[in-house]
Amino acid sequence: QVQLVESGGGLVQAGGSLRLSCTASGTMFSRNVVGWYRQAPGKQREWVATLTSGGTNYVDSVKGRFTISRDNAKNTVYLEMNSLKSEDTAVYYCWIPGNWGQGTQVTVSS
Repeated sequence: QVQLVESGGGLVQAGGSLRLSCTASGTMFSRNVVGWYRQAPGKQREWVATLTSGGTNYVDSVKGRFTISRDNAKNTVYLEMNSLKSEDTAVYYCWIPGNWGQGTQVTVSS
């Protein structure tokens, strides 16, 4: 059974930074495409970033500010978020094909 568990969310002031983590059990991130999505209140879930064997991709709104990375030894994926804006406030979800984490809340105060 695959389980993804996110952590690292919280309340931060605009301009600040957070690092989200996603740890997997029952599968290996090194074998998968992995991504981060987010859902703001009243909005649909949107794709944020993807990490594949070919590299990384980001939604335009976070390019240059967010970085997705993977530590295979820890079977953990990270989302480093810098220069946070109020519009980054959302629940952030870790994803691999067929599986979602439970989400972690990120709130950016202006």
